[in-house]
Amino acid sequence: MSRPFTDAERRLRWQCRRGLKELDVLLEPFMEEHYRDVSAEEQDLFQRLLAEEDVDLLSWFMQYTVPDDAELERIVHVVLRRLAT
Repeated sequence: MSRPFTDAERRLRWQCRRGLKELDVLLEPFMEEHYRDVSAEEQDLFQRLLAEEDVDLLSWFMQYTVPDDAELERIVHVVLRRLAT
C-alpha cells in the first residue's frame, strides 16, 4: 500500500483538476498513479507544467504542438509514456 499524499501533493492533485475533461483524464491519473514514482526533478517539472494554460496543455498532450521549453516537452512525454503503460 502506498503512503498517503502530503499536503503539498494534495494541493497538486487539486491543480490537476482542470476545466477540460481531456486534461483531467491525463493529469489526475498521472498524479494518482505515477507522480510519486518519478524523480524529484520530474516532480518539479510536473509542478511547472500545471502552471501553464489549459489550451497549451491540451495542444501539447494531443501532440498538435510542442512546448518551447525543452524541459516542459520532456515532462509531457514522461506523462504520456507513463499513462500508456
